[in-house]
Amino acid sequence: MRRRLLAVLTVLMGVAALLLCLPLAEGYARGRTEHLLLQRRSEAVRFADLAERMRTEADRAELAAEIGRYADLYGAGVVVVDTAGATLLRAGTRPGAGAAEARGRALTGRSTDRLPTLRPWGPDRVVVAEPVGRDERVSGAVLLAVPTDAARRDVTVRWSLIAAGALASFAAAALVAAGIARWLMRPVLDLDRAVERLAAGSLQARAGSDTGPPELRRLRQHFNTMAEAVADSIGRQRDFVADASHQLRNPLATLVLQLENVEPHVAPGPGLAEHARALDEAERLEELLDGLLALARVESGTAEPTRQDVSRAVRDRVTAWTPVFHAAGLELTADGVADGLWAHALPDAASRILDALLDNAVKFVPCGGRVEVGASRRPDGSTAVRVADDGPGVPQEQLGTLLRRFTRSPGHQNVPGSGLGLAIADEIARISGGGLDIAANTPHGLVARLRLPPPPDTRPASGQRSPADREC
Repeated sequence: MRRRLLAVLTVLMGVAALLLCLPLAEGYARGRTEHLLLQRRSEAVRFADLAERMRTEADRAELAAEIGRYADLYGAGVVVVDTAGATLLRAGTRPGAGAAEARGRALTGRSTDRLPTLRPWGPDRVVVAEPVGRDERVSGAVLLAVPTDAARRDVTVRWSLIAAGALASFAAAALVAAGIARWLMRPVLDLDRAVERLAAGSLQARAGSDTGPPELRRLRQHFNTMAEAVADSIGRQRDFVADASHQLRNPLATLVLQLENVEPHVAPGPGLAEHARALDEAERLEELLDGLLALARVESGTAEPTRQDVSRAVRDRVTAWTPVFHAAGLELTADGVADGLWAHALPDAASRILDALLDNAVKFVPCGGRVEVGASRRPDGSTAVRVADDGPGVPQEQLGTLLRRFTRSPGHQNVPGSGLGLAIADEIARISGGGLDIAANTPHGLVARLRLPPPPDTRPASGQRSPADREC
């Protein structure tokens, strides 16, 4: 927006400078043309007086000498004609374009009162005509073919000065416009960055710029007030969830212990089966509280993103989960993990998210299934981790709900779990500046794609791409 504002201001100032300079330049050119006309017309009037008094050969010789000296001195052309247009005397160059019209006007008793406006590119010569005699006693005309080199040079110099002044004024105005645009847009950009950080989950984001117009300063104050209220409200909610989860853990642990202690005293039969179901529900509730507490800690955003080796984290987690998969009759492979993959994310983010994805796979993929893990670098420098299985998957309309809290597929309600694992993984990815999405695999199953941003000092080489790089 600052560039657009600066462009608009620059165009307006350029148009204003142009509208001021053009009349000034044109006015000087016309003034210099009028000055040249007045100078040469007075000389033409003198030659016309001499021609009117010409009676004898001595007078004719005097006039010829006068126009000859004038032609040599100024490089002009002088022609004296009679009423029929015949040349009586001539010195210097022959008049060019416009001579016939000027001569016709002079023979009707009218002097040249206007010349073409002189500009740096022309005309090279102008014709000034003066009648010999007056009114009905016109006996001829004097034509001066006047060179305009000196006048055009003056116009060129003056136009150059005007152009230089206009450019200097435009440059100064552009600098002022840049300062004004920066002054106007700095609080807007600062507010935009604060909104972006707040939307990304950083509740400590505030607009810090205290410059700009009063309206924008008030907007900054209102935004900071709103951000404080939002952060306080969300903080209280998270604290409540964390405190409630933590406080419920102790009585729940006591309840589970009491249920386990009373088990030997329950007689075999329906009572023992009900006791077992009650103990399972208590343990499930304990797992749910653990998930809520973990989610509250993740959402609190207290940890700062750090640089971490994703390649190593993926290989370590695959190695740790391999025995679990073998025990469940599943195959876990990690053949497509590239080396040297680094990310800027929450501490241990890749490992925690991968644990949630692999735990989800080992729960829902049937015995004999296969799970593939891959990791690569994307063209923008970020790291992509892919976990794909060949399990039954879920219907297309349910894919969008898998990352929601407490979401369970209708066909897997009896599978142990709280429904918070993928939600926690998605929250970790989001706070880290990345993303997590789940889609259908081909021909069947699910594929989870994790994206983590690159470290700030990492930039992909222009025009280069590793053969192992592929989008997941």
